[in-house]
Amino acid sequence: MTDPDLQLALTLAGIADGITLGRFMAHDLRVHRKPDRTPVTDADLAVEDAIRAVLAEQRPGDAVLGEERGASGGSSRAWVLDPIDGTKNFLRGVPAWGTLVALVTDGRPVVGVVSAPALGRRWWAAEGCGAHTRDPDGTERPIAVSAVSELADAYVSTTHLGSWVKHRTRESYLALVDACWESRAFGDCWQHCMVAEGAIDLAAEPVVNAWDVAAVQVIVEQAGGRFTDLDGNPRHDGGTALSSNGLLHDAALAHLR
Repeated sequence: MTDPDLQLALTLAGIADGITLGRFMAHDLRVHRKPDRTPVTDADLAVEDAIRAVLAEQRPGDAVLGEERGASGGSSRAWVLDPIDGTKNFLRGVPAWGTLVALVTDGRPVVGVVSAPALGRRWWAAEGCGAHTRDPDGTERPIAVSAVSELADAYVSTTHLGSWVKHRTRESYLALVDACWESRAFGDCWQHCMVAEGAIDLAAEPVVNAWDVAAVQVIVEQAGGRFTDLDGNPRHDGGTALSSNGLLHDAALAHLR
């Protein structure tokens, strides 16, 4: 691994892990609700502030877009941050949450790290360098998407079935579920990382923000998969998301459009 931006992103993820694990299941965790009614904890804010401080020192000319502190700077290079993706899990003591760090250059994600320390897992990728993961025992290995080629054999996941009612339609997602072999709701960043490592074949979300999926787009694509919005556009800022092993993508889009 020689990409300096990827090395920095991994360092930032390590800083985040130190903060989040220290606050996970803490009895004095402070929780507030944002205007959109989603929760934010003191850990979310501490992580984003810590990452921004390092970026200000290491990459002072780069822009930053974070879920909690908004956008700053005007560079074509932008670090996109989700300090805790899966905050609802985090505050309930469910270990399926992670910190997402991405570098977007000229509108395209080129570096992505997802760190899920409570699961003992981390995934990362940089454009042209492939995708990798670290297992709970510390083993690092390259990852690749599955070779499943028929929806009837596919494993699909979403985040929250209820969100399909407000965004898109529940019927469209259920049509995809009915066409697939198995479905779950692993949710958030974890499901996209599972697509990248071939554990599942499809992950669909009817509503996302840029910071939710910029990092996973790089990881899925570098693992040999495909990432688009639900209209088939290969973008992280389209408001929706579909990741797949590539072989199933068009068939899934046919149900979800």
